[in-house]
Amino acid sequence: MPVATPKIAAILTGCILLGACAVNTATITSPLAGLSCVDDTPNCIAKRQATLRYMTNDPTRAWVRQRPTALAYASGVRLFAFRKKKSELSCAELKIGKSEADAAPKVLRGSTATSLTPAQVSRGTMLASEVSRDLRREQRRRCKG
Repeated sequence: MPVATPKIAAILTGCILLGACAVNTATITSPLAGLSCVDDTPNCIAKRQATLRYMTNDPTRAWVRQRPTALAYASGVRLFAFRKKKSELSCAELKIGKSEADAAPKVLRGSTATSLTPAQVSRGTMLASEVSRDLRREQRRRCKG
């Protein structure tokens, strides 16, 4: 039985790894890629859904304290995540979510949102209003002060 030299072993390992890379044709993106994807193409919708799943399954809810962009508001993912997780959020997190939802219309109409269409701004603004109302109700139900 022949003994593989380190050089041959390295070549075989490289071939195996390259083969594995060649077989995997899936697009690898950040789990938060859906935050900046605002069109209605199937690819963009899938990214938003994946991001929403990622955020709502995050036990640390680190996303709550991350600073959103105008595109994040327009995509609706963060706002939907706040809405979906409202019963699990702490009072402090509810406050952050409500403040974010209240700030969204101004951000969506601001200078950082010039790439958005009027329809995207309108949808984001309406969603923000609904989420703000839902979070306010949850705060009143569970939180003091």
